[in-house]
Amino acid sequence: MAQLPPGIRFITSFSRDQWYRAFIFSLTFFLYASFHLSRKPISIVKGELHKHCAASHEVEVNSYKEYAAQIQPVKKPSNVSQCGWEPFDKNNYKQLLGALDYSFLCAYAVGMYLSGIIGERLPIRYYLTVGMLASGLFTAMFGLGYFYNIHNLWFYVMAQIANGLVQTTGWPSVVTCIGNWFGKGRRGLIMGIWNSHTSVGNILGSLIAAYWVSTCWGLSFVMPGVIIAVMGIVCFLFLIEHPKDISCSCTPSSSSKTFLNGACQFRVQMPTLNAKETSKPQDPEMQHLLIDSENCSVSLNSSTVVTGEGKHGTSAISFLGALRIPGVIEFSFCLLFAKLVSYTFLFWLPLYITNVEHLDAKRAGDLSTLFDVGGIFGGILAGLISDRLEKRASTCGMMLLLAAPTLYMFSAVSKMGLEATVVMLLISGALVNGPYALITTAVSADLGTHKSLKGNARALSTVTAIIDGTGSVGAALGPLLAGLISPSGWNNVFYMLMVADACALLVSLKIL
Repeated sequence: MAQLPPGIRFITSFSRDQWYRAFIFSLTFFLYASFHLSRKPISIVKGELHKHCAASHEVEVNSYKEYAAQIQPVKKPSNVSQCGWEPFDKNNYKQLLGALDYSFLCAYAVGMYLSGIIGERLPIRYYLTVGMLASGLFTAMFGLGYFYNIHNLWFYVMAQIANGLVQTTGWPSVVTCIGNWFGKGRRGLIMGIWNSHTSVGNILGSLIAAYWVSTCWGLSFVMPGVIIAVMGIVCFLFLIEHPKDISCSCTPSSSSKTFLNGACQFRVQMPTLNAKETSKPQDPEMQHLLIDSENCSVSLNSSTVVTGEGKHGTSAISFLGALRIPGVIEFSFCLLFAKLVSYTFLFWLPLYITNVEHLDAKRAGDLSTLFDVGGIFGGILAGLISDRLEKRASTCGMMLLLAAPTLYMFSAVSKMGLEATVVMLLISGALVNGPYALITTAVSADLGTHKSLKGNARALSTVTAIIDGTGSVGAALGPLLAGLISPSGWNNVFYMLMVADACALLVSLKIL
């Protein structure tokens, strides 16, 4: 018999379940990356919505001829004013742009508390598909304001509010799905790698939006809207919510009893192990978040009671019940301040670079992606360290402690030149996004499968929504405060961010 080709040997070296896990890992990665891809354009387009054009008494000139050249009337398109796009061309543009951020993030924060509760009662595939299609619609709607020459502030505010609400369908859904497929072993590293989808989405969103921002900024929203809608169709066609939704070989034995749990039968093996086997601790690498997906069976002792409520075997947990899980409240408030810092960078970094480095909107958008590149390494590093130390809270505390002085250095060093800005963007991105990534993924999964839940698999979506929803309150406050504080100087914005990092560290002291 001829030897199998290397490629075929590689494919057959993995089991069917391993290939399915790899597929779900990749699919949920790109699904949520498309959510962040569609959120990024507003930060890139800000530099185009308001172009810096100083009043005549503010312009420093060397000669009357230069002054006369600067105040010459310039023929411009009918839908563009001298200082940008109405109504963002006025002196209060920072407050107006901050209002756009606040509208989206406030709606996102409110919707997130409801999303987890609704999502765990509906099929994830349908819920996520509808959310992605609606997100595509409202993202593109903002860009249509350019093509239809709309200058009403409320049009853009309503588009942001609607988009914020529908985007809450994403996070609880993908975290629950990935939690269904992967176990507790090396969860920090796996989720750290998986959570890089936020930075990948931000980078792609920045590059796509920056490509059109200077020529036709409407396409900076329309194209990401089309992309997330297409990914919504992909979600509907391919997403598998749970391992037992595909064919499982459940072979009941004579010493087992079969129970019907939702759509899949599983067996409860009666205790037949000897004392030596029962005293052996279970390998943490083999512990799964939910019911064992390898063979759709779980082994329970004779005192365990199996309930058959709900789609996957247990009734949904209440909001107050989720709050009683140890650590949920502390990590929620820690994420509030951590996300305040991260989202301030997300929405205001390109404009800051434009002001400090005096770059156009496209180049500032491209440069801002380095912050997300640093965030990728920060998330993976945080997951790896937390797995080694087996202490999620201590890892977060350590990175938060380093983040505050790093932000101060960033505010000082970024004014020294482009090279210094590049270095500080990478370091700041790693330290700011590391704790944020760890809390929203591995920590949420840990708490959603806490031993106090006694195996209630359906709590994961609600716990994730509570933690991320509280964090989204900070995400809404950060850009709003930046818009209000930045007119007094960018240094004051960085002081606000340092205080937020210190608060995140303080509220987590109880669980360190």
